[in-house]
Amino acid sequence: MIAVDIGTTYGALLIGGLFSAALCGILFVQIVLYFKLYISDSWGYKALVLTVWLLDALHSGFVWASIWNYLIAFFGVSSHIAEIPSTLPVTIVLTAILTFFVHCFFAHRIFRLSRSNWYITIPILVLAFCRLCSASVTGAEMLRLHTYQAFKAQFRWVFSLGLALSSAADVTITISLCMLLRSSRTRSLSLNHIIDSLILYTFETGTLTAAATIASMICWLTMNDNLVFMGLHFVIGKLYANSLLATLNSRHELRRAHTVVSRDAIGAGCRSPSSDKARLSPQNLRNGICGLQAGDLMSVDLERSLEEGSAMIGV
Repeated sequence: MIAVDIGTTYGALLIGGLFSAALCGILFVQIVLYFKLYISDSWGYKALVLTVWLLDALHSGFVWASIWNYLIAFFGVSSHIAEIPSTLPVTIVLTAILTFFVHCFFAHRIFRLSRSNWYITIPILVLAFCRLCSASVTGAEMLRLHTYQAFKAQFRWVFSLGLALSSAADVTITISLCMLLRSSRTRSLSLNHIIDSLILYTFETGTLTAAATIASMICWLTMNDNLVFMGLHFVIGKLYANSLLATLNSRHELRRAHTVVSRDAIGAGCRSPSSDKARLSPQNLRNGICGLQAGDLMSVDLERSLEEGSAMIGV
């Protein structure tokens, strides 16, 4: 008989599976909202959402198949805790594929916001691709070796590298988006509060996924006799999927704020006291217009602000 800490092995897997299922439910609600609110979105976005949904559903199935293997099929067989069921490596690969799609999505947003700056975008894509390759090697070797002991002896660094690359991509994306949004704030006249909200949201989502990945890596490197790292790993893919859908769905509120800002800014320009007489002339009143003077630069600045806002929101 092998002494097994039930709490940090079976318990960690079960809790990770429960959190994973809860996040899967939240993702489903977000997907329903997406198809309700964004019927006119491009087929590219819709295909991405459906792909993420399919991958997430497959991931959930393999997570619970792994838990079934540990808690039901081999219940009471303490020696089996050192074995790697064939379904477990699949969850690692599916998590990496989900992560890759999400990283590419945010890389595309950075590409648009940075006005097609490949020097910022390419490093993110390289990190995302290397992360996917590392996870693929991890899954293949786990399937071949069948035990945690054998895998740690030969390929411990591969799994660690994959988690480190994922965290590095998250940090790079978060910093790049925050800096680009901050630079947009200095150029915008009337979208500052929207940009501030985007910066805060970007920081929160980026740090959440990075924190979960780093926590799993730390547990993997420092806890050799339990499966806490795998319980955490179960939820990583769900966090990435939810961050993508939350980003897409947040456009609804941002568009509303964008519209209000546009209307208020135009209204403020119409009420400019420097040209009240010109704007209230009988001719302008008959035409139903504000009569902005040719020398006003506000319309030009407003147009630039709205263009920047559209790129940030993803319109």
